[in-house]
Amino acid sequence: MYEAISIAATGLRIQQSRLDTIADNIANINTVGYKSSRLDFKDALYTAGMGPAYTQGGNQQKGHGVMVSSITRDFSNGTLAATGNDLDFAIEGDGFLELMGLGGRLLYTRRGNLYTAADGENMYLVDANGNFMLNTDGASIEVPKKTTKIEVSENGDILFLNGADVLKQDRLGFYRFPVIGGLVSVGDGSFEPSEVSGEKEYAAGAKIKQGYLENANVNTSVEFTRLIRAQRAFTLAGRALTTADNMEGIANNMKR
Repeated sequence: MYEAISIAATGLRIQQSRLDTIADNIANINTVGYKSSRLDFKDALYTAGMGPAYTQGGNQQKGHGVMVSSITRDFSNGTLAATGNDLDFAIEGDGFLELMGLGGRLLYTRRGNLYTAADGENMYLVDANGNFMLNTDGASIEVPKKTTKIEVSENGDILFLNGADVLKQDRLGFYRFPVIGGLVSVGDGSFEPSEVSGEKEYAAGAKIKQGYLENANVNTSVEFTRLIRAQRAFTLAGRALTTADNMEGIANNMKR
């Protein structure tokens, strides 16, 4: 009887985690470049019974509930929204911009709403969290003081202009990874590579579109369908737990 309570409890825990994942997706529906997640789960460890059916090749395996298998992130492209802002960039295809986070950590993002920020006497390109944008040499991208316009090509080449005069040329660090699903989320739309993702490489085939931002790829109809299913599963697990608890109470009273 205790096993029934334990199995029902795992169902409640997993469905709560599933609801949290869905809620996170819905909450970020308006977040630039957000990639939705899906919680996958699997059966917990099985134990094999040793009755007559087992010795004759029958299936007497007994499960012990469910557990989280993985949290899968959907890296498909979101729709693009025109902004007309020179410092807004959307990525078409499989590509990421390289950033330098706290402590020199290399981060990768598709959130292309950039800004200029002062560091001492110089101005640099940064993201919304103040992380420095890096060029192909791994250096922070400095913005010349007299810059009046910034132009970025589809492959990441940057021109800093004052009227028709070119003040400086640079190139955004623009990369892809062999196994995109191996990237590890560190929050705020940024990712770090792992052994699974492989080493970064130039994002050939991907394009940068200046004056656009990528919307979140959250599908509201899919998320609400998952929400309903998770709520029903949570309710069923709760009923199973209540039933098992009542049966345990009856059994205990019979012993007295």
